[in-house]
Amino acid sequence: MKKIDLPERPGWRDRAAELGFTFADMGGEPYWDESSAYRFTLAEVENDIEDPSTELHTMVREAVATALASDEWLSRMDIPSEHWDFIADSWKAGEPELYGRMDLAYDGNGPAKLLEYNADTPTSLYESASFQWLWLEDQQRLGVLSPGTDQFNAIHEALATRWAEIAAPGTDIHFAADKQNPEDYATVEALGWAAREADLGAHFTDLAGIGLTEEGQFADDENRVIGTLFKLYPWEDMLRDDFAQHLASSQTRFIEPPWKAVVSNKAILPLLWQMFPGHPNLLPAFFEADVAEAMRGGTPAPRIAKAFEAARDALRAGHVSKPIFSREGAGVVIHQQGREVERAPDDSYDHHVRIVQALAPLPDFGGFYPVVGAWIVGEACVGMGLREDASRITHNLSRFKPHYIEG
Repeated sequence: MKKIDLPERPGWRDRAAELGFTFADMGGEPYWDESSAYRFTLAEVENDIEDPSTELHTMVREAVATALASDEWLSRMDIPSEHWDFIADSWKAGEPELYGRMDLAYDGNGPAKLLEYNADTPTSLYESASFQWLWLEDQQRLGVLSPGTDQFNAIHEALATRWAEIAAPGTDIHFAADKQNPEDYATVEALGWAAREADLGAHFTDLAGIGLTEEGQFADDENRVIGTLFKLYPWEDMLRDDFAQHLASSQTRFIEPPWKAVVSNKAILPLLWQMFPGHPNLLPAFFEADVAEAMRGGTPAPRIAKAFEAARDALRAGHVSKPIFSREGAGVVIHQQGREVERAPDDSYDHHVRIVQALAPLPDFGGFYPVVGAWIVGEACVGMGLREDASRITHNLSRFKPHYIEG
């Protein structure tokens, strides 16, 4: 894994505007940045990112089954008890999942480490699936990259195939997002494009325009009943929304399914570590309250106490504290050698339960710290996208960097 300086494509911003990539610059700063790219070998991609991510997803599904069988875990995940049956029923019914993005710390040396799993409403999809592939083709055509280079990117094709697997031809799907957010709109447009290729109907719906009919069904702002809804709206918010009491009775099919509320919750990280201690792609993780109890000399559950003792040195060397619900690095605090070294400026999620996770330092490439986003479609890893930040906490204005495979 190396960061390589490359010439930018002539007129790429005009091309981005033509394609609707209106957020290539955000807040006066570049978001899409092709002044350099990350180069990987095929072995790095296949052995260190693709295969481990697919294995991690299998482990996550095992963790879902464990959590849904335990009132204690559902409570610790702060999932409202009135919706436990709704969530469990969706798992028991085998309601299929669509996609997710695992954020990994990886430097080309040693196994990638799972930082978190954005399994419900992951963004950066358009730039990962489409715009970086266009970048690769253009750079090959311009002679900047050789024809033998490749990219780990079968995301769009996998999404079209997955839609065909989980919905019958002709099914109308409402894609809901905040129409004022160009990044969210691009995400649902990318998903809608794949759905249309699978012979499905795709209708954009503003989240704010969804209402309830007299019969208790959800409908869009044109009074069309919503039979199948893809929503770029996280389950932790939906379960607390004013309409939450109608979720189970509405007869709407939700994508992602309700059981993804367990996967997108960062409390799944301590559960994964408890189930698979020492796994090379996992970091020791615990609820902050359990760590505090153990540090005070208290007596947390025996299994937790044993796992904590095994991880004590790693946590003392460095750890990250973060809320079980948060977005774009909000609420993250980094500690090393017993002192705080970095804190996210956004503390809007600090009222939530927190977890502690051993620190996996991100590699430093010229003052920027990249995170690998491994895309899962269905139950397999099918591509990746990278974001880098001048901070070791990846924020909402991090830069998206293209990648290619050579060697």
